[in-house]
Amino acid sequence: MSRPVVHPVEAPPVTLEAPRVRMKDFQGMPGTTGGLFLRLCQFVFAVVSLCVMATTSDFPSVTAFCYLVAAVGLQSVWSLSLAIADIYALSVRRSFRHVGVVSLFTIGDGVTSTLTFAAACASAGITVLIGNDLEKCNVNHCTRFMSATAMAFLSWFAVSPSFLLNFWSLASR
Repeated sequence: MSRPVVHPVEAPPVTLEAPRVRMKDFQGMPGTTGGLFLRLCQFVFAVVSLCVMATTSDFPSVTAFCYLVAAVGLQSVWSLSLAIADIYALSVRRSFRHVGVVSLFTIGDGVTSTLTFAAACASAGITVLIGNDLEKCNVNHCTRFMSATAMAFLSWFAVSPSFLLNFWSLASR
């Protein structure tokens, strides 16, 4: 005759940590339609700024305008590449949650937004100098410089939510 054997089982240790809950995908984060819309806005504004500035004949004579062309050129390449990544994520119905990818997006957005904002501010200062202080708008292309600078600021306004949402997603892990 056999008898059941009882083996003592230890209780699991008591932990006070709350279970980790994954953050929802908010519109504007990578891999969402809002994120794709922000990327496309960044790209369009940067390309318009680049094209307007590049079509003026005397922009290479001012360092701030050369810096603006370089910054919005980098911004347009970065935004286009991430827009393509967003299109891929939306087509396969996946979101970007890997820490390495989100870190790369956050650092890239931070660098490009800082460069674009600094270039737009420097170009705005030069356009004010040319237009208001020197009163040489009739000799220079002030309206083109101003519109290229405005497009650079709009590109920065579009990249800022992307950076903040990526940073928030990274910090909430």
